[in-house]
Amino acid sequence: MPAPPQEADELIHDQSFADRLSAAAAQEGRPVADVRAEAADYLQEMAASHGAFTTKNWSRVGDWFLRAYDVLVDEDQMAKLKKLDRTNSLALAFSHRSYLDGVAVPNVLRARRFSPTFTFGGANLDLPILGQVVARSGMVFIRRSTGDLPIYRMTLKAYVRQLVKNKRNLAWSIEGGRTRTGKLRPPVHGILKYIVNAVEGADGIDAQVVPVSIVYDQLHEVAGMTAEATGGRKKPESLGFVVRFAALQRARMGRAYLTVGEPFPLRERLEALHADGLTTPQAVERIALDISHRLNRATPVTVTAIVCLALLGEDRALNLDEVLETVQPLASYIEARRWPVAGAANLQDRSTVRRALQDLAMGGVLTAYDRGTEPVWRISPDQHLVAAFYRNTVIHILVDRAILELAMLTVSELDPDTELPEGGLLRVGWEEAKRLRDLLKFEFFFPGRDQFEQDLRGELRITAGEEIDAIDPDAAARMLASARPHVAHLVLRPFLDAYLVLADRLAEQGDAAVDENDLLQETLAVGKQWALQRRIASAESVSLELYKTALALARHRGLLEAGDDVAARRQAFAAEIADSVRRVALISQLAGQDGGVNLPNHLERSELQP
Repeated sequence: MPAPPQEADELIHDQSFADRLSAAAAQEGRPVADVRAEAADYLQEMAASHGAFTTKNWSRVGDWFLRAYDVLVDEDQMAKLKKLDRTNSLALAFSHRSYLDGVAVPNVLRARRFSPTFTFGGANLDLPILGQVVARSGMVFIRRSTGDLPIYRMTLKAYVRQLVKNKRNLAWSIEGGRTRTGKLRPPVHGILKYIVNAVEGADGIDAQVVPVSIVYDQLHEVAGMTAEATGGRKKPESLGFVVRFAALQRARMGRAYLTVGEPFPLRERLEALHADGLTTPQAVERIALDISHRLNRATPVTVTAIVCLALLGEDRALNLDEVLETVQPLASYIEARRWPVAGAANLQDRSTVRRALQDLAMGGVLTAYDRGTEPVWRISPDQHLVAAFYRNTVIHILVDRAILELAMLTVSELDPDTELPEGGLLRVGWEEAKRLRDLLKFEFFFPGRDQFEQDLRGELRITAGEEIDAIDPDAAARMLASARPHVAHLVLRPFLDAYLVLADRLAEQGDAAVDENDLLQETLAVGKQWALQRRIASAESVSLELYKTALALARHRGLLEAGDDVAARRQAFAAEIADSVRRVALISQLAGQDGGVNLPNHLERSELQP
């Protein structure tokens, strides 16, 4: 039997770990030997190593898996990170859009001679034979559901601490699993919590937290993930699945872009948060959100994402000039925001945009027609969720702009006789923006309310071209009419439409308690109906992922339990979302698109009409 990996062997002989297991045995009324044997089994299950031969050859297999892509890396970022690697444990929290992420991160680092990386993955990937090979190349397999396994959690906690103590590099998905929508999912705190626990010890252990963004021009697996969003079942991982997945990578899919966000020392951050009065669980939550913000800031704009953004806003085919006309104001805005563009591509270059259109057509996302006077492209049938996945990789940079448009629309619609709060009409706009922030807080990452307002003031300065301290309805209307780009309909409409379907179904429940699964399935069925009837703008809003977020919002507002006033509050919830949809439709009209909204009859109240 081979010797256990270093960290596992150290724990087996660690007296403090043995003492904790003995205390746990006493608490559970179990023999100490049984608890220690259970912990030893868990250690054998999760412990990884870096055998020179296995790691080298698995790295070659990883490069073979990545053969569909040219992996682009900022070498200046890598050089700075290499300096931290010499004296620190790097806690590499990566975004998760593909199974390939767990291969790309360690391979990129290994090719640049970083210290070996231990990558955490789900135990569902610990496949026969293959799992043993991967574990000897640094993969730590962990179980996802451990609520009834206290000894497992204790063992994993000790194992992570030992890795950090030994200054190992750790990599894991801060999202906990692959995104099904393309945008960053809410952070999962599990691994981060264990790393924080290690750093909070009294022996000076520390780690540098490093956000790592990975984004792809296209992905073979997106179609499968989006099928799950419309009710399809996830196929379980197996050796056959791995073979099929590897075979898919034969077709070239463009580039993968790995970028590093701003690192920070974990101990220093924890001390600052504790000094502000935060408990450890609160500090973990704050740090997780900070990682997510840094991941978003590190994610570059891809040409694929911008082209999908342009085409998703249309219900017709566009020629190249029309695509460029839509992309141009977006490109100018991205340049004004100084947001990085993947591969330093020129988003306004005809050849660049044409190539992206052709690549998306080859991938089946777009349908091209070239038998007329010029080629035209449109989203292929049943591919709206796939196109939305690519668009959503950059949607976070446009959310503030979209909310500002709706805030200024609110100001422009205000009755002149309305009594104004202190701060005047701008305050009305900022309060409307904060209402939208609260409506969408389970969908996007927002800063605190005060910082959010400051960010919006910066957006207003970019939109108006100057600093604005006061505004009136006519000025707000003129600014909206002349502003470019208009993005609220491109960015917010899919989410609000999905929320509207769920809110409508919830309102139909009256004051009765709600079964969440039944509500989701009914919402999915009605969403498909509304898409066919054009009651919602696009089929991309027919998504269980979006409905689940809307459900979380309804749960947060106390709308799922029975109650005396819950029927009225459910109706108000549906009306609030319907009004937001109406306003987005007006922005769509300003942008020169149809944008009309055919609300359900019981929501077509006079106060909701333009």
